[in-house]
Amino acid sequence: MNILVDDMTYPDLVEVDGKRVEIRTNFRISILFELMMQDANLDTETRVRKALGLYYPVIPDNLGAAVDAALWFYRCGREETTQQKRMAARRGKSQVYSFEHDAGLIYAAFLLAYKIDLQDMEYMHWWKFRFLFESLPKDCEFVRVMEYRSMDINDKMSKEQKDFYRKMKRLYALPLSKEEDDRQTAIENALLNGGDLSGVL
Repeated sequence: MNILVDDMTYPDLVEVDGKRVEIRTNFRISILFELMMQDANLDTETRVRKALGLYYPVIPDNLGAAVDAALWFYRCGREETTQQKRMAARRGKSQVYSFEHDAGLIYAAFLLAYKIDLQDMEYMHWWKFRFLFESLPKDCEFVRVMEYRSMDINDKMSKEQKDFYRKMKRLYALPLSKEEDDRQTAIENALLNGGDLSGVL
């Protein structure tokens, strides 16, 4: 499916077990879906059921197929390659944006880049929102913040560059999840109490 050459409209149905099923398409639903799937305070089953409840007016009986269809819609109809899965796994370790914590930056970026006031938008299809989100110009503050967070600090950089990017990473760091925060605390405590990291790494 190619938005530039295919005669298409943004989908409002997905296929589950060979049947066309209604799915909620507003961009806010998919943002909530992403936040729900990242919520470490919920066990996996609760997280999946709540997330599916966001997308489907009526949740299909086959939950596995419903999840696959919801993820297809969330990915804007793009199939996930092995390389993308590896990249997503790496990104998961160092998240570069958060719809929750970067809400103001994202709002300002859409307003400045596209003259779209997201608060005034009653409806925008998720795919349209995502295409615009992924194409925000590099001079947006939000895009610069994501670049700081994802910057790989290496030995090819000068001391000044390393210091600058370390400072930016600290300044714009996203809050750690509870698990990661507990892990970091355990590492700090282990280092303070003799340096045995075997139980926390």
